[in-house]
Amino acid sequence: MTMMTNDSIGIDISKDFLDAHRLSNGASARFPMTTAGFCSLSKWLGEEVLARVVFEATGPYHKNFERTFSGKFPLVKVNPLQARRFAQACGTRVKTDAVDARMLANFGNALRLEPDQPLDDKQHELKELFSSRGALIKDRTRLINRLQTQTLALVKRQTKARIDQITRQLKALQQDINAKVQGCPSRARANTILRSIPGIGEVAAATILIEMPEIGTLHKKGAASLTGLAPMTRQSGKWRGKATIQGGRKQLRNALYMPALVAARHNPDMCSKYKAMIEQGKPQKVALTAIMRKLIELANALVKADREWVQNGT
Repeated sequence: MTMMTNDSIGIDISKDFLDAHRLSNGASARFPMTTAGFCSLSKWLGEEVLARVVFEATGPYHKNFERTFSGKFPLVKVNPLQARRFAQACGTRVKTDAVDARMLANFGNALRLEPDQPLDDKQHELKELFSSRGALIKDRTRLINRLQTQTLALVKRQTKARIDQITRQLKALQQDINAKVQGCPSRARANTILRSIPGIGEVAAATILIEMPEIGTLHKKGAASLTGLAPMTRQSGKWRGKATIQGGRKQLRNALYMPALVAARHNPDMCSKYKAMIEQGKPQKVALTAIMRKLIELANALVKADREWVQNGT
């Protein structure tokens, strides 16, 4: 029989080790970043129903950990900068793996962080495909830029051949992404809804589904905040600073830029909103950011309602 607790676990993830700290009794342990280490960590965590297992997003290092334990334990992935700021606010200047694990446990407990939505294997596969796609796009951009300064015929032929190869690889990756999206009924339906919104195409829809698996479960402000498109007010006393956007999921925010440009021209509602802001003297960048926010809020609302987009008045 499992016991219900409100225990917080902090896990510091590095290339070779997992450092764990249990807040309830101060127990700490280190495990190798291997399959055997994951098994030992699972036994150490025990059968008690934990409140949260807090770890930092550390690029390639946290992915295997997240994939192994997602759905098995209440994982909470946090921003490393926020975790460090919490440690500094607590007066902790020392930074070691063991100390970081303890601070993560305290961080989760102090803010009562809620566990993330578990990701299935298909979502992890989509994330890996999308990450590979992003790396190839960067490689192609570098090669295209380099081609502009190359003069030798042989070098230019090789660069063009590499660009063509990357283009074929990108097409294959996108086809695999589409197949995996269509292979899941819920993702396929969400994809259809997203594609019905003017401006959101194949790549943008896939990006939203991959980078925001929570789509359709969030409230209006939550969708904007998660994307990093919710304006943050800056004021103190009589001083009023400009509201800014920051944080959020950068890949998702980048993917909404081109759809917002299209929507500002061809979606009647978005077009009128964009023109009204420009007429009020708002900079184009600010107006376009507002359209990006409206797009992700609309996408979230339509997926939640299981309804495709239709033009007002039709």
